Order: sequence, then C-alpha cells, then structure tokens
Amino acid sequence: MEGIEKLRTIIENSSNIVFFGGAGVSTESGIPDFRSTDGLYSLKYKYPPETIVSHSFFLSRTEEFYEFYKDKMMNLTAKPNKAHLKLAQWEQEGKLKAVITQNIDGLHQMAGSKEVLELHGSIHRNYCERCHQFYDASFVKESEGVPRCTKCGGVIKPDVVLYEEGLDSSILQKSISYISHADTLIIGGTSLVVYPAAGLIDYFRGKNLVVINKSPTSKDKQADLCLNGSIGEILGQL
Repeated sequence: MEGIEKLRTIIENSSNIVFFGGAGVSTESGIPDFRSTDGLYSLKYKYPPETIVSHSFFLSRTEEFYEFYKDKMMNLTAKPNKAHLKLAQWEQEGKLKAVITQNIDGLHQMAGSKEVLELHGSIHRNYCERCHQFYDASFVKESEGVPRCTKCGGVIKPDVVLYEEGLDSSILQKSISYISHADTLIIGGTSLVVYPAAGLIDYFRGKNLVVINKSPTSKDKQADLCLNGSIGEILGQL
C-alpha cells in the first residue's frame, strides 16, 4: 500500500499533528451517521433528522426531540475503534497535539485522548435549564419521556450544539490556533459539508494536508495525500 507508506513517513517526520474528524470516525464503532436517512427514519419519525435536532424543535416538541435523541444519538455501549486508539497513542508519544471533532459521543476521551475539542458538544454533559445541575448521559438515556431535574423539576438539556445554535467561540478559537500551528493536519471521516466547522480547515498553513474518507471531499485536490477508505482500517495499519 503506497498510500499507507507515505502516511507512515509523514507521521514519522511530524511533531505537531492535529486531527480533524467527523461522523465517519464513529460509524466504525457502530454509531450511525444520523444524516443518512434510512427507512427507519421515514417509518418512525415524521420529520427529517435536521429538523428534530434543532433548537426550535427542542423548545416546541421536547418529548419528540428526546424520543429521537435517546434512540438515535445516545449509543452508550459503543467502544473506541482503531482510529480513536491510534490518535490517543500519537498524543501520548507527543506527536499529536489535539483532536478536533464534530462528534458528540466521547469516544476519543474513552480511548485516552486528553486534548479533545468538541465542536458540537457532548452527550455526556447535560444540565438543568433552570438550576444548571449536571446530569450524566445514563440519567438522560434511562429517564422516561423528557428528563427533568431531581432538584427543581426543570427540563434537562444536553450540552450539544443543535441546529440554529452557535458554536462555542472559545473552542473555535482554540481549534483555529491548533490548526494554524500544525505541521500536519489529518482530516478523517468527514465530508466537510457542515459549517462553520468545515471552514476551520482553511486556517491550515503547514506542510502536510492528509484526507482520509470513504467518499470524496472538497479538500481532496488540495491534499498532499488522499486515502479513500475506512479510517479505522487505515490508521490501524500504522
């Protein structure tokens, strides 16, 4: 595999790697990309996923939001795959400086990664909208209907960025800083269509731009190395 060897050489000669990842990193752990509308959605839900996970839908149809959210976006049995584990290893070796992810599943942290910037939040952080009491993912998942605060009865909201909501500006700034200082940027498991997250790639000024994805992306032509395939399988060979 010529591409794998080239990637191995790039990694060996890099000291400031940043990884930017999307849903494709987690699909190999059994977490579906909720954008892929299969028959289940149309049979079970009256609205497209993007509508259900919007801020206005959360406010107006909270119970329906949670039915979808718990069913489709909270996989608490998923385990890190070879991609997560390899990235954590590179961080321990001092090569990789940060993981910037669009995923909300916490699998990078489970694999051992310490510097993880979660652009879209996390299912593992949930707060009462009234008194801000913290609740973990299992409390939300196991609650009947709309999860409510045991202290004040307020509605609990997951710390995930819904459609119509803005990204956390401090996380964006930190991500820009990491990307702009990286010598190698690896983009993996994302088609780069979700903005503003995808726009962060434009801040890269380093030496090696690597794209690993099953389908073509808008950055393929600019990439120094483009590998088509499963990111877990590819990183697992290194």
